[in-house]
Amino acid sequence: MDADQKHAKTATILLADDDPADILLTRRAFRAARLQNALHVVNDGEELLEYLRREKRYAPPAEAPRPDLVLLDLNMPRMDGREALAELRADPRFAALPVIILTTSQQEADVLRTYDLGANSFISKPVDLAGLIEVIKALDNYWFQIVTLPPS
Repeated sequence: MDADQKHAKTATILLADDDPADILLTRRAFRAARLQNALHVVNDGEELLEYLRREKRYAPPAEAPRPDLVLLDLNMPRMDGREALAELRADPRFAALPVIILTTSQQEADVLRTYDLGANSFISKPVDLAGLIEVIKALDNYWFQIVTLPPS
């Protein structure tokens, strides 16, 4: 199977991150990895929950397609990633939704806390584009080629 056939299956990924530079870097990594997945972005935990619950500006279903995977930063304003993850896991509608922590933190306390809250994986963000491209390719391969996800 060539790369084009492998990535014919598309998924919806929701990135929750407040840093414009990190968002831009992630978008570039998706393009460089030639992934066809739709990437939607929210800027904090409150907006993440609004998106998933289809509240406020995300009320129309076309504005908030159900993600197959959430990439969640920990340090964001208003509601951080830890608080958002706790709320997600408390809601039966989102209990099975894969949540990958993608953050600059490498603190053991953050790793332990987010797994306790129900994160599916914890990845420390690479600081350069090449490293992030490799992480994005690995995520795509694992979550969309190897794993069977629950239906949306």
